[in-house]
Formats: sequence, C-alpha cells, structure tokens
Amino acid sequence: MSEWFLSLDGTEAGRNLAMWLALMAAVLHAAFGALQKGRHDPWLTRGAVDFNYGIIAMPFALFVVPWPEPHMWPLFAGMFVIHVIYKLLQAMTYDRGAYTVVYPVVRGTGPLVTVFGAMLVFEESFAPLQWAGVLLLSASIFALAGVNLNGEKINRRRMGSGLMFALLTGVMVAVYTTYDAYGIRATANPFTFLAWFFFIDGLLFPVIATRRWLRMADRPDLGPLMWRGFMGGIIAYFSFGAVMLATRLDKVGEAAVLRETSTVFAVLIGIVFLKERVGPLRGVLMGLIALGAVLVEFGAAG
Repeated sequence: MSEWFLSLDGTEAGRNLAMWLALMAAVLHAAFGALQKGRHDPWLTRGAVDFNYGIIAMPFALFVVPWPEPHMWPLFAGMFVIHVIYKLLQAMTYDRGAYTVVYPVVRGTGPLVTVFGAMLVFEESFAPLQWAGVLLLSASIFALAGVNLNGEKINRRRMGSGLMFALLTGVMVAVYTTYDAYGIRATANPFTFLAWFFFIDGLLFPVIATRRWLRMADRPDLGPLMWRGFMGGIIAYFSFGAVMLATRLDKVGEAAVLRETSTVFAVLIGIVFLKERVGPLRGVLMGLIALGAVLVEFGAAG
C-alpha cells in the first residue's frame, strides 16, 4: 500500500488523489463537528475521542507499520505539544462560544494562515487567481460566522472571549497542519507517521477528561459518551489521515483550503440530518466558499 502511494508522488494521478483526499477530509470533518454539536462537555468529548483512536492505533504503531526512524522522535514530541495546545484552545472555544459561530471562525482562520506557513516552510507559491480563491473562501467563512452570530441568543461578553479563542485555535490549526505536513514528509512510510501520531496524540486528553468527569456533581453516562468517542475516533482517522496524505502528495496550502469546505458540508448535514433551515444568505455564502476552493484548486498558472 505504501509503495503504491509513494509511487504517485509528483504525478498527475497523485495530484488528483490529493484533491479527493482533501475533499473527503472536509466531509468527514463536518460529520465530526455534527457529532459534537450540542451534546457533551467539549473536554469530555475530546477525551473520549482521543482515548478511542489512541487505543485503536496502538497495535498498528507497535506491531504493523515499520518502526519510526530515530530522527522522527523529536518531531513526534513537537507534534504532541502542538496538538495539546490546539485541543486546549479548541475546548475553551467551544466552552465559551456558540458552535455555529466559533466553528466557522476557526475554519476560516486556518487556511489563510496555513498558506503563508506553506510559503515559508515548503516554498510553495500561488497564482493570483489562487490567492483570490483563498481570500474569497476565508472571507465567506467569516461572513457565515457573522450571519450565525446575529441568529444566536447569546451572552455577548462571553461570546467575545469565545471568538478570541476561536482565532487562536484557527492559528493553531495552521501550525499543526504545516508541522504535521513536514513530519509526514520526513519519514519513509507515511502510514508510520499516522499510526504513531494517533497513538501518541491519544495519551493526554483522556486523563484530563477523566479528572474533569470525576469532579462533576452530575456526571454524564459513560456509555453514550464513549460510543460518541468511538465514532469520532473512526472519523478522525479518515479525516485527519486523508488530509495528511494529501499534503504528502501535493501542496500543503491547497489541501488546507480544500479541507475548509467542511463548513459547506456542515451546513448540508444540518439541512439533511438535523432539519436546520439555511436561508438565502447562507446559501450564497456556501456557494462563495465552494467557488473559493475551486479557484485555489484550479487557478494555478500554466
């Protein structure tokens, strides 16, 4: 599997596969968001998800994929710290702000910063039409957050704190996307990186969530929480795994932008499964987000 995958690097088939992997990541990321929406404490949900994908990854990391090269251990240590900071900020964001408002802010900030990070780290370049697509996509996502903000009955002061944490979380999305893209390119076998990523990344938050659960006066039932964590863990494998494989085959910035079409798929999931109403303005913004992604993917010169 890894040999076939690596043989696609630098080919047109590899570029096309990267595009579809990034879009798959977007759909699954939207499903992951819907799974969390309005259900459990975000700290508990994150702990349940991490516990499940860490346990599932452990036998693959230890017994299936090739052992990481020595130079990968410092990279894994850095990855662990970066993702802990990201998840702490994400939990504080969801704890303070309405999901329909802060989620688009996180997703709109991420690709904008990632494109600059990819330029610095990987020396990627983007055509003017692609830059227009990046700006259109991010601006439309922020506008969607604004529309959702006007529709929410919320504590404005608390929401201000939530928006601040949402922006910081978006920056950390860009940091981990760029760093992890470097990591998956630094090992001979990309599936070694993925297996060890999920194993290591699943170590801390279950401890944090367990301590939080034990301190609660009204503790939620563990059965539904762990089932949601299991489903979230499976989705995370394919969502994060897909976008990381896409960054191995093609531009990091393009993969990051395509992944943020998850906001469009999140709205579609809300319409079809959660019976939410969209309205014409949200529909227009969804179309602009999709148009921005198309410009990024197909707007390269030559």
